[in-house]
Amino acid sequence: MKTRFSKTSTIALATILIAGLAAGCSNDVQSFASPNVTNAPAPGFENFSVGSEEDFIINVGRRTYFKAKSAELDGTAKITLDRQAQWLAKYPSWKIKIQGFADDPGNEAANVAISRRRAEAVMNYLTVQGVARDRMWLKGYGRERIVKKCPDITCKSQNRRVISNLREEFES
Repeated sequence: MKTRFSKTSTIALATILIAGLAAGCSNDVQSFASPNVTNAPAPGFENFSVGSEEDFIINVGRRTYFKAKSAELDGTAKITLDRQAQWLAKYPSWKIKIQGFADDPGNEAANVAISRRRAEAVMNYLTVQGVARDRMWLKGYGRERIVKKCPDITCKSQNRRVISNLREEFES
């Protein structure tokens, strides 16, 4: 036996369901909504302090990217690293762990080697820009921590990176 509802009763039932769902929702959802204003602060990042790790991530940038099979810094990478060097000069208490990653053709040993060469390229560039070498250390991870796994170039290019991570102290 089929039950038929009129269009009006279907709309009324839908309205009651939506109102019930809305009543059960917390008002906190609105506090995380992005304001519809150009250059409005991003929710959760309004109160970070200058010189903090959040400041570095948002206003400087901590990632540099590389072409396949390459540890050569391009112009975009150098712009990011120049900003990093300037920021690190202003906040000398921070140490920096330079982490290299790869998703290149070849075996794991080859990917670890190129990820290390990428991290060394970043460290050498920052050193030339005035960052004391004794504030930095590096590690090449190879494919160990890929952003996304897929055969598409857009995924692989995200994995060929170096991340400059701020640290308050050296890791053992």
